[in-house]
Amino acid sequence: MSLRDTLPDASALDRASKYEVLDVNGKKIAFGSIFADQKTVVVFIRHFFCGACKMYVETLLQVPEAVLQDAATKIVIVGCGEYQAIQAYHEMTNFKGSIYADPSRQLYFTLGMDIQNLKVTPANQPKPSYYRMSRLSNLWWSIKTGHMQYPSLIGKTGNNSQLGGEFVFGPGDQCTFAHRMQHTEDHIEAVNLMKAAGVTWE
Repeated sequence: MSLRDTLPDASALDRASKYEVLDVNGKKIAFGSIFADQKTVVVFIRHFFCGACKMYVETLLQVPEAVLQDAATKIVIVGCGEYQAIQAYHEMTNFKGSIYADPSRQLYFTLGMDIQNLKVTPANQPKPSYYRMSRLSNLWWSIKTGHMQYPSLIGKTGNNSQLGGEFVFGPGDQCTFAHRMQHTEDHIEAVNLMKAAGVTWE
């Protein structure tokens, strides 16, 4: 198993669970309370204006809510920007679940997401299926739906080079799956993430 897929050890998980993230209103929430009572898929995006991450989040909307309920599982998102960007991200992606902010990025670092770069998919690898437009189109789309639509958030959406990842936590202080991005287009395919969480559908 590579470092990108290594589960956080007990010490890291304990520290992460006690760490406080911010909700849409700026209220501090212990990260562990998010998955204390329910299995939770946590998607750590890059910055809140990242077009590739927005495309990925939109693929998560294809998971039927009834299927998630049957599997007693929820999906939440964590971004590395300020909490003021959360409501805009709901509007940009139409994601209805909870979104949290970790502006200091200490939760990212605690869980091993300490890679920062602006690399794209290596030439010898296919782009992920969620990346449905050209990189130039994605850049323009990111600017149009982010910077132009929410100019007051410029400078508050997070570090552009921060990479994220996907984890399955809970119920309680346990982590059963981890995937850390190695470049800016490296979110795990949504169907594989759901499968890792025990969520399957036709």
